[in-house]
Amino acid sequence: MSITRRQFIKRTGVAAAGALVVPNVWRHPFVRRAFAETIGDRFFISLFLDGGNDGLNTVVPVSDGSMGTLRTFYEGLRTTGAGGLQLSPTVLNPYSIGNDNNPNLPMATPRTHTPLAVHPGLAGLKTLYDLGKVAVIQGCGYPDYSLSHDTSRKTWQTATLAASGPGWVGRYLESAGYTGNDIPALDIDSEIAADFQQGTTSVIAVDDLENFIFPYDGDYSDDDAAKRTAFAALYAQAASSVQAARHSIGSAGAATLGATDNYPGLNDLYNNDRPSWVAQYNTLDRSTGYGLREIAKVIYGIQNGVSGINARHFQLNNGGYDTHSNQGAETGAHFDLHQELGNAIELFYNDIANMAAGLENKVLIIVWSEFSRRPEQNDSGTDHGSQGPMFVIGGGVNGGVYGSHPNIDPAVAGDDGNTAYSQDPTNPYRSTDIRDVYGTILKHWLNMGEPTIFNPMAPVLTLDSGDPNLYWTAHNFDLGFV
Repeated sequence: MSITRRQFIKRTGVAAAGALVVPNVWRHPFVRRAFAETIGDRFFISLFLDGGNDGLNTVVPVSDGSMGTLRTFYEGLRTTGAGGLQLSPTVLNPYSIGNDNNPNLPMATPRTHTPLAVHPGLAGLKTLYDLGKVAVIQGCGYPDYSLSHDTSRKTWQTATLAASGPGWVGRYLESAGYTGNDIPALDIDSEIAADFQQGTTSVIAVDDLENFIFPYDGDYSDDDAAKRTAFAALYAQAASSVQAARHSIGSAGAATLGATDNYPGLNDLYNNDRPSWVAQYNTLDRSTGYGLREIAKVIYGIQNGVSGINARHFQLNNGGYDTHSNQGAETGAHFDLHQELGNAIELFYNDIANMAAGLENKVLIIVWSEFSRRPEQNDSGTDHGSQGPMFVIGGGVNGGVYGSHPNIDPAVAGDDGNTAYSQDPTNPYRSTDIRDVYGTILKHWLNMGEPTIFNPMAPVLTLDSGDPNLYWTAHNFDLGFV
């Protein structure tokens, strides 16, 4: 069946590839930086826990510290018994974290010295922590926090209190000089995450590499070859245009078509060369493990010099964290989610380490959620909260506990029962601004200089004051990247 040009564009457009950020303007075509001046021979992965992870049952006070009573408060806020969310010291002790016995690392909770542990479901992550490969960053949030999923998610993704504009990773990609011909980033999803969105370079979203086929038309599959030829000609013509928008769309479309030639083959390469690892991911049988497996395929392809594979920035998410009920403690929804997360990250880390000597030192994962849950449980769950922990994971990370645990004293809770955000340097429960974490990664992992990060004309991190020290402490926030 013949189709019109408009039907062709509609049916074989960017949505058919999964998703593609199409640049809306061809900016700085002559100032692209050398690849080694951006991320270099490294990889960056953002893993989003969608729904609001319960931070208080993720990094848990085991006992009262020498200068605080966080455990006492915790026991008053979380109940035991049927539907109870309280984790006992006996259950937590095998999962203890903290650095009180190592003078070269931060204390378990600076200033309060509260012994901590991670949720038992995170046993896989605890294994990596014991190897010094996990940084637990406490009390992460931002001023005037929102309890709306969408608003808070966008705030984290854009690193702006306005919760709008390009994503913080997207602004980095723009500043790094990638163009529409490039595909430096890959989302393991059906759409581009907001933290990767921008208007200069191409980002592809695809659920799995094996089925990344483009152009694709489920209704008219008998003429795929003809559509492919037409697509290539159409976008080649657009790429040759002197008009900026047409040039960008043409370049992005051509890049996407090229990606469909290169990326699907990574599936067979990985599956044929690494069958034992494929079997281990299949044993997990969970979406987080499958997502990290797809990223592992890309990294393996780059290690083997596969032509046309250039993505080094990745995003994936794990949903289900909106636990207002049936949250569970030692079992239940939260345990299952954490077990999926911890086991998948541990397997992925070991997979990467097995691919090539020292490769694990070139991969960095950040784990975050749009907000935490309220300290006090409602019945068998928790409502929307404020500050929560982040994890930074990789062979090049200086592992340990960073930042201060949020103050869960009910006497100082806000009207909604949540912990207060504070940047008071004298406060023993001082919050960690999420832009400090991002700034550390931008500066020390993605090789971006502070003048670029805080460029007044196009800042990657948007501050609320002319004084960068108000939120910027990355020069003291040493995660020890190699």
